[in-house]
Amino acid sequence: MIDSSNATQRRWHQRLVLLAAALFLFFAAGAMASPGAHGPNGEHLDGPTQAASGASKAPRMEARSEAFELVGQLRDDEFSMLINRFETSEPVLDAKVEIETGALKAPAKFHADMGDYAVDDAAFLKALKAPGAHAVVVTIVAGAESDLLEGTLTSEGANAHSHEDGHGHGMPTTAWLVLALVALGLVIYALSRRPGGRTATRDGDAR
Repeated sequence: MIDSSNATQRRWHQRLVLLAAALFLFFAAGAMASPGAHGPNGEHLDGPTQAASGASKAPRMEARSEAFELVGQLRDDEFSMLINRFETSEPVLDAKVEIETGALKAPAKFHADMGDYAVDDAAFLKALKAPGAHAVVVTIVAGAESDLLEGTLTSEGANAHSHEDGHGHGMPTTAWLVLALVALGLVIYALSRRPGGRTATRDGDAR
């Protein structure tokens, strides 16, 4: 009958529209949440921003003794260390600090504005940036106290953390959006080409 045919067509049309919306939302969600997605200021959403926390994927090391504890971080232009007293977590300021790895040895300069100790010697940094695990010994002399702290810094090399063109290991956002538009276009094309319902009655019924 005519009413039954029209009702079937409407249900079929509604299902295709829902399918189109679901496909578009699926691909759009993949574009927004894929690895390497960026925020409004270009920051990576799948990791902490340096502006917010000062942290990065740079090689790090930790060492402690009965008197002191330190956290070191290898940056592009320096090896930076924060040193505290082990018992109280009180920062150790303006101490004499020397660091060595292998046959290399260098003094660490104290930065009063940042409260850290840094080594910027080019040969020393080159040795630490070489791929592999590096044994590091830090000598600390703070007033009448002195101690040796030993730790290991593992570096993956200078290019370990470089970004690819897609800014991540997943599919780039542009590709996800293109897929979403293609999926939506295919569904719209299918809707426009859907077969029309037979609304005419059969000859036998009309008579």
